[in-house]
Amino acid sequence: MRMRAFLGLVLLFAGSVQAAFDANDIALGASEKAILKQFPAAHCAPLQWKSKAADRRCDDSKIVFGGVPGRVTFYLRRDRVEAFDVRIDTKDAERLVSFLKKRWGAPTEETRTNVEPRGPIYKVEWKKGEERAVLTSLTQKSRASLTAWRGDFEDEIYRVR
Repeated sequence: MRMRAFLGLVLLFAGSVQAAFDANDIALGASEKAILKQFPAAHCAPLQWKSKAADRRCDDSKIVFGGVPGRVTFYLRRDRVEAFDVRIDTKDAERLVSFLKKRWGAPTEETRTNVEPRGPIYKVEWKKGEERAVLTSLTQKSRASLTAWRGDFEDEIYRVR
């Protein structure tokens, strides 16, 4: 019996890997109120276009995520975060990936390819059920992007209606 209790505690505290994708503890599925509590300077407003993926967005000009400075946008539908996008300097991409591996676990895919004429592309992807997160960094560009979403957000957000 003691062994089972001990094993249960070990499993409970075994890893600090989070179940949901998040940006500074604002996970997919969080409310607008939670965003404004965590990011008081965030500006929230309706989307300026029709989309089945989201009806509002909240932008914050400054975020430090995993020790990396950047900018964040949260996309909401019916007061729930459907996706978020964190933009960082390309030079910080590998440092953020190192943090995310500890936070979200091993990525599903990690690739480095050279696409002419764009140059080297670094792409890291995580998948958890219906949720996805992808960091893309084009080394010849100044910005890298981490986008996390659930469902068909990525397909629907910019679809012309």
